[in-house]
Amino acid sequence: MRRPTGRQIQRWADLVVPWLTAVVLVLTAVQESPASGEGFAVALAVGLGIAQGAALGWRRLHPERAMAVALVGGLAYQAIIPEIVLPIAGLFAIGPLATIRPPRLSLIWLGALAALAASNFATAPAGDALFALTLTVVAWSLGEASRSRRVAIGEEARRAVSEEQARLARELHDVIAHSVSVIVVQASAADDVFEARPEQARAAIRSIEASGRDALLELRRLLRGMRADDDLGTTAPQPRLDRIEKLAVPIRAGGLEVVVRTEGDRSALPAGVDLSAYRIVQEALTNTLRHAHATRAEVVVRYEPDELEVEVVDDGRAPAPSSATVSGQGLMGMRERTALLGGTLEAGPRPGGGYRVLARLPLGATP
Repeated sequence: MRRPTGRQIQRWADLVVPWLTAVVLVLTAVQESPASGEGFAVALAVGLGIAQGAALGWRRLHPERAMAVALVGGLAYQAIIPEIVLPIAGLFAIGPLATIRPPRLSLIWLGALAALAASNFATAPAGDALFALTLTVVAWSLGEASRSRRVAIGEEARRAVSEEQARLARELHDVIAHSVSVIVVQASAADDVFEARPEQARAAIRSIEASGRDALLELRRLLRGMRADDDLGTTAPQPRLDRIEKLAVPIRAGGLEVVVRTEGDRSALPAGVDLSAYRIVQEALTNTLRHAHATRAEVVVRYEPDELEVEVVDDGRAPAPSSATVSGQGLMGMRERTALLGGTLEAGPRPGGGYRVLARLPLGATP
């Protein structure tokens, strides 16, 4: 047997509360009506009770209207039957109003309801009046807590969407920037040797084709993550450190010698660390192709007991990258990835020439 959901309970409450309130107020009017002018007083109190119960049917769609009827009807009802201590309709109306409206509005209605409850001090024992006043604050507090929770959930959802959009933007930047840079370098190399060494030119063109296919596969994987309900065909596997050698192949075809070394005992890495390390190497090699005019780059992956080190060093002969290059989207993306995992990133020119990127990623980082 399935338990009712919160939405189902709310629908039942929306149906039951108005009728229940009207019935209670009508029965109270009949039982507690004054002896003098009994017929008129009972009829008026019964009408007020029915009106308050009916108004509660609007309390979610038109909370201010429901609250206004509950206050006016409650004040008149209490004047006819002073024995009634609790502003029942008002208690049921203030909660939804506080759930829907911000405190700057709901507090005004709370003040009016509290004034109605406080009027019992003139006609009822102080303890009963204080109890009614306390219930009004409790009812408002429950509604405000529900509103605050809903707002917090909405803000968390918006933050998660924003972070996911930023992550996808970094992924797209890494994929496109690297692939286009490799293709440009390879095309330039093919053009230089097209007449003299056609075989080398053909190899560069084949490498351009492979780079384009890899880029398309990764873009499809990212698009599937954005549109999970679409069938975009076979997706590329998630990039991992064990694919660095494959990453280096098209770069070598473009004329840059890439050496990949691994130090330490290889171990299974958290998915976030594995992907981020791969992207950092990819971005560092892309920057080398774009800006360094280097002939050689060395990638070193060090497995430490509690962290992973990734170092990319080149022998670029160009001046140190400009501030636009150093603080641009590529390096910013590397820093964001590293910071997200609780690691550190060092990037800058080497004293003897060239450029060095060193990322330290804790192995206990959350993917």
